[in-house]
Amino acid sequence: MTIHQNLIAGEWVGTEAVKNINPSNTNDVVGEYARASADDAKAAIAAAKAAFPAWSRSGILERHAILKKTADEIIARKDEIGRLLAREEGKTLPEAIGETVRAGQIFEFFAGETLRLAGEVLPSVRPNIGVEITREPVGVVGIITPWNFPIAIPAWKIAPALCYGNTVVFKPAELVPGCAWAIVDILHRAGLPKGVLNLVMGKGSVVGQVMLDSPDVQAITFTGSTVTGKRVAAASIEHNRKFQLEMGGKNPFVVLDDADLTVAVEAAANSGFFSTGQRCTASSRLIVTEGIHDRFVAALTEKLKNLVVDDALKAGTHIGPVVDASQLKQDTDYIEIGKGEGATLAYGGDLLKRDNPGFYLQPALFTEATNDMRISREEIFGPVASVIRVKDYDEALALANDTPFGLSSGIATTSLKHATHFKRNSEAGMVMVNLPTAGVDFHVPFGGRKGSSYGPREQGKYANEFYTTVKTAYTLA
Repeated sequence: MTIHQNLIAGEWVGTEAVKNINPSNTNDVVGEYARASADDAKAAIAAAKAAFPAWSRSGILERHAILKKTADEIIARKDEIGRLLAREEGKTLPEAIGETVRAGQIFEFFAGETLRLAGEVLPSVRPNIGVEITREPVGVVGIITPWNFPIAIPAWKIAPALCYGNTVVFKPAELVPGCAWAIVDILHRAGLPKGVLNLVMGKGSVVGQVMLDSPDVQAITFTGSTVTGKRVAAASIEHNRKFQLEMGGKNPFVVLDDADLTVAVEAAANSGFFSTGQRCTASSRLIVTEGIHDRFVAALTEKLKNLVVDDALKAGTHIGPVVDASQLKQDTDYIEIGKGEGATLAYGGDLLKRDNPGFYLQPALFTEATNDMRISREEIFGPVASVIRVKDYDEALALANDTPFGLSSGIATTSLKHATHFKRNSEAGMVMVNLPTAGVDFHVPFGGRKGSSYGPREQGKYANEFYTTVKTAYTLA
């Protein structure tokens, strides 16, 4: 089997490889991918540093052409890359193709942004002096991405980094090297100069640590666990570098008595269980007022019974497997924790067998949960959700905000008054009304509050706040 190598200074390198296993069928090896060493990571950083002066001053048409060519190829190959994504991560094929298209759209957006780079010219408060305010690239950007969105998250970090003239050292999650390799290969063939984009696949404890320790990495953008995010922050403060963190979530979805029941159930099922619940924006806290509680639980349970859990590539599958054995154990451990805390397992939670060996878990729904239970406080990151009964909107809002996280929140209601109040008073970076908490647009800001995020927002034109630094220049006329 061909080894998919790391890209360092424009050359494909690496002989030691690990197998990429399909969670829908553990007998299926998706491919073999090189594992970078600490020396490889150091070489990648040095290459990015050397490439920065020329790339940071490159013409905007050159950057536009490379990003646009990348976008076009990703979209043209959406079925092929989507299939790769489904095989390595376990997301259903329609979801995987949709994520691939989104990655292409992100590159297309930032291709356009290269032609919209702008500054300001202002008069000085002093006579005969002009003031120019411009944005310049930061330098070498370290990019560390998670396994749950193998192509979209790398795209929304790499595209703006390159758009604004930075060079990149990219470390994807070990579980999903396939999509990362594919996107780097496309960018490389699109004409990126040597050293501008470097791929170092491997262990976070090795490759990631070198990135954290290097004074030559001027910025790090990280999406992953809260624990690792704190390590990124501490190391970045040591080097006085910019850092951007997207971490955990324990997102609430509120259902009020006046909600359209069909809308509420569809949004809750999507929020909590689609993509196997493996989304930082997923809703695992369903906060439901008592007047609609029993009808909502009955309807959601019926919905879950009709969801098909199977191979991600099989037509008709609604929910694919959990990503690996470690994550599956975490999910089942939390199901036992929920039972032990006194919540009622109203549906699901069983391990499932399918035609091929894989990490299949029946969606689990708890009822009679309280907001102080671990299953209501800690991020599970699987198809497990809890219903918390409340008396009215005020109690629902209070519980929704009673969390150390603040990424996304949602409400199902037909009341304009409550919808408006919730949008204003929900302590989350993103608020959804009669929509799933998971599902965002690529051209607007993404990010949260409290323990969920730190630093400037991702995506859209707001990305320039992280990937650029501001310069103010004064000229005597």
